[in-house]
Amino acid sequence: MSSLINHADPAPATDRLDSITLRSVDGSTVAEFVPRANMVCSSLRYLGAEYLHQGAGVQAYAKDGMTMGIPLLHPWANRLAGFHYRVAGEEVALPRGENLIPLDDVGLPIHGAMPALMRWEVARASHTSLTGRLHWASAELLRLFPFPHQLTVEASLESGALTIATTLAPIGHKSVPVSFGYHPYLRVPDEARSRWDVTLGARQRLLLDDAMIPTGGREPVSQQRFTLADHNLDDGFDALETLGSFEAAAGNVAVNVQFLGGYAYAQVYAPAHRNFICFEPMTAPTNALVSGDGLSLVAPGQQYRAAFRVLLSSVGGLGGN
Repeated sequence: MSSLINHADPAPATDRLDSITLRSVDGSTVAEFVPRANMVCSSLRYLGAEYLHQGAGVQAYAKDGMTMGIPLLHPWANRLAGFHYRVAGEEVALPRGENLIPLDDVGLPIHGAMPALMRWEVARASHTSLTGRLHWASAELLRLFPFPHQLTVEASLESGALTIATTLAPIGHKSVPVSFGYHPYLRVPDEARSRWDVTLGARQRLLLDDAMIPTGGREPVSQQRFTLADHNLDDGFDALETLGSFEAAAGNVAVNVQFLGGYAYAQVYAPAHRNFICFEPMTAPTNALVSGDGLSLVAPGQQYRAAFRVLLSSVGGLGGN
């Protein structure tokens, strides 16, 4: 395992934090994960091209929650409507001003715990796969989400394909709400955003209020295929199609996210004039810990497993087939 860990690589992709590098058997595809930064996938390259937007880098992600790469959002994905929630018989008042949770532009809690709080153990690593475990049991974490549990993340790499499976299992006597998700910051290499053709694998859009919180209403997706151009997107979806396939493509290059199971909701985020798009797998809709809508509970002795796959393609079609 030590041969897979980059201890002294000063490259911007890892900002001097130790990373674990996976390579496909044919060498075409390379992924980097950073256990000390919430097991974020900080780089995903296919045929030498980078398919992830790396933002301000891993240090800024770990310290300030400035998302990049493919981060896990836990114990909730996207926003909550406020700093209080009641779920499964527990009343929670989230702390303010302690840098334990990121905030959005209007000061609402977003994306769960600050990444630096998530202390992962590498359980197993090979040249093509990685398993990490997180024990949600510290007093700091239980202030945010008072449900002891273990998360297991399994990443596997093939030619042109990265699969990430996440399993949540209670480790105490309490049932655990499930509201995690991922936030892949994706790009089509060497192609202008104005030319990206987007395909949405969903039939319903969630209606949002002015704070970007779902109202409970829905409307049909009127346009599943469109050119991204200068569209400003931050939309939630359900009624996902088979595999929940979302894609951005231009010319002979494409990046495709398939929801393999456990993710019944999606968020698509592509702010105008930024060179990325996010197809976000979500186990529950935004604000589910507050609203209860679409929220699952995992009983002691049971587990919840969810998986998605990122497919990369260049000339010759999608990799990983």
